[in-house]
Order: sequence, then C-alpha cells, then structure tokens
Amino acid sequence: MRSFTYTQLPGRVVFGVGALDHLPREIELLGATRALVLSTPEQEVQAENVAKRLGTRCAGVFPRAVMHVPIEVARAARDEAKRLGADCAVAIGGGSTTGLGKAIALESALPILAIPTTYAGSEMTPIYGLTEGGLKKTGRDRKVLPKTVIYDPTLTLGLPVGLSVTSGFNAIAHAAEGLYAEDANPIMSLMAEDGIRALAHGLPAIVKNPKDLEARSECLYGAWLCGAVLGAVGMALHHKLCHVLGGTWNLPHAETHTVVLPHALAYNADAAPDAMRRLERALGAPRAAQGVYDLMKALGAPLALKDIGMKQAELDRAAELATTSPYFNPRPIDRQGIRALLDNAFSGRRPA
Repeated sequence: MRSFTYTQLPGRVVFGVGALDHLPREIELLGATRALVLSTPEQEVQAENVAKRLGTRCAGVFPRAVMHVPIEVARAARDEAKRLGADCAVAIGGGSTTGLGKAIALESALPILAIPTTYAGSEMTPIYGLTEGGLKKTGRDRKVLPKTVIYDPTLTLGLPVGLSVTSGFNAIAHAAEGLYAEDANPIMSLMAEDGIRALAHGLPAIVKNPKDLEARSECLYGAWLCGAVLGAVGMALHHKLCHVLGGTWNLPHAETHTVVLPHALAYNADAAPDAMRRLERALGAPRAAQGVYDLMKALGAPLALKDIGMKQAELDRAAELATTSPYFNPRPIDRQGIRALLDNAFSGRRPA
C-alpha cells in the first residue's frame, strides 16, 4: 500500500427520519442563544418553520441566499447577523444557503449548523466560494465548516425529481474527483465508492417514486459521504471547470456539475485507472465516463451545456479561464484538450 496522510475533520452529524426534532438540543450544545436562520427566497417557509422550532433562540430569518454567493449578499447577511446580535447561523437548504452561512463564518467566526434539503454536500466541507465582478473565487478555511449537520430525509421529500437528479450527480462528482485527488487516501476512497453506490442505487428509485423515503434516505446518506470526501481531499479538473462556468456565466450549479462530469471523467480516464475501476464498481457499469452519462440520460438529467444557458461563442474564453491557474489533475491540462472537452459538453455528446 502506498503512503498517505489522513486528517479527520471535526464535526457532528445527526442523521435519521425526524432528526430535525433535535434542532433545539443541537443549538443548546453549541452554546448558542440567538440563531440567524438562512434560506433562499424559495425556501423561506422552511426557514420560518425552523424559526418556530427555535422559539426564543431565533434572532431572525434572512431568506436571501442565491447561487454562487455574490459578495453583496454575503455582506448583507453579515451585517444582519451583527445587527441582530446573532451568535450562530442555521442554514436550511442546499449549497447556496450553506455557502452563505460559510461567508458569514469566514469573517465573523459564528458557528454554523446546517440542515441540508438537497444532495449538494457543501455542509461537509471547509470550502467556501464568493462571486465578485463575474469571477468566483474559492478557498479552504476550517472555521467555515459547519459545527453540526442535521440530515433528515423527510426534508428532501419535496425536492423536485429533476433537482434531486442533478443534485445527486453534483454529489457523485465530489466523490469521483476525490478518487483521483492529489491527496487521495484509502479512507476517503472507501467513502467515495460507497457514496457513489448509494446515489446510483437511490436516484432511479426516486425518479420512479419521489415519495420513497428509503430511497431519499439512501441518497442523503450518499450525499453525506460524497461531501465528506470533498471536504477532506483536494479538487481537480471537474471542479475547476464548474467554478469557471458557474461563476463567470452564472450557470445553474447542480446542472453544470451534472453536464460536465462524464466529460471530465473521460478526459482523466487513462490517467486514473484505479479511480475508474472504483467508479465502475459503484455504478455497475463497464466504463466510468460512459456509465455516468448513460445513468444521466436514463434519469432525464440535462446532457448539454447549450441546454442550461451556455453560449457556444463563449467556449474559447471558458477554455482560457479553465487553463489559467489550473487545479491539480492526474492528466496534464492542455488548452486544446479542454476546448474539445467543453465542445463535447456543450453539444451533449456521449463520451467516446
């Protein structure tokens, strides 16, 4: 076995049907008395429900989280937390809301409690992102890692099927890149493979019956594992591409991760054979990139960048940005190869 280094990230996870009932206890364990509840405008009703559960421990609700965490929204949320005298933040929703909580924690050091309602996985990572002037900048800082995460599968029952699918592939992307990360290790590889397996098994069941609580539980479990992988090891080409596409052209986050994933895997296939074998085992497919694409197609996921808002005329600039300050990747990054990858993703071609 090759040498490796494994660092355990701190954090508490409460998982199970009805786990939201433990929210007051978990806030008390944080030593907090005034929580600012965060959500997107679309999930304000859920945020108000959380506020009611907290009672006098709720300082207020800030329902203005949006994709890619614009710096202006982050500053407004920080100001509101300070104005209300909040001593913690509760983020209910997906990656946009969790990302806003992280932006608050980055400068104020307020503890974050996350309640995921999608399969984004951001709640398990010390990674933050802020968008300013059309560019998304990311970083790592342990103080943005949520102190506690409450996973309650019942909160995902209302997640639309389409968003469930793209959110699930977003999670799979986290684990897939963890398998060939520069600092990959056997513990994270085990978690990555099982996380991908759980999502590949659970997502078809959700498409068949969106109210299947067992399938919802399996997917949320898979998302937890995949998010933990992303939090513990580095990112590679797939995430660089998605940060460029999402931050620069404001493409929808989960859909972008979904469309790009099979093409990033195809680009790296020959350079990361062990990672591909694990992916193939988890998917039950003979080839990793093609297996991901075929599962996407079978579940009705978007297949092409052109269908989610990207313009063909912008592909050259996207290739230029993606090859500037590239992340580690098992296959060397070259502009011609990345341009071809983007063209395939734009058209939605099945990887060769």
